Amino acid sequence: MYWDLLPRIQNAERAGKDAILSPFSKTDFAVAQVLVESGYIKETQKKVIGKKSFLEVRLSSRKALSGFKFISKSSRHIYVDYRNIKSVRSGYGLGVYSTSRGVMNNKNARKNKVGGEYLFEIW
Repeated sequence: MYWDLLPRIQNAERAGKDAILSPFSKTDFAVAQVLVESGYIKETQKKVIGKKSFLEVRLSSRKALSGFKFISKSSRHIYVDYRNIKSVRSGYGLGVYSTSRGVMNNKNARKNKVGGEYLFEIW
């Protein structure tokens, strides 16, 4: 899940890698697409090696990911109405939500007037 993907991305950026492979899941792919749209990573794609599927993430050349904080966990799920969606780090961060229309960042969720599970913050 995404709680394994984010530390992998952060560690790879700090180590100076240009790409990582992670086990594929639809949620991870949707989260990675949101990160691509926001400029935190360069691109992502599904890669099949043998019978296993992997998520290949190409990192940007600049250090884009400073930190993250998980809001919803497997033991406690936090749901937010679109009226209560706030900005993260005075607009410099990004909140990621799992909505009925897919995984979205806080700006798109507020614009589309849809709330959902508050997955994590990234800055």
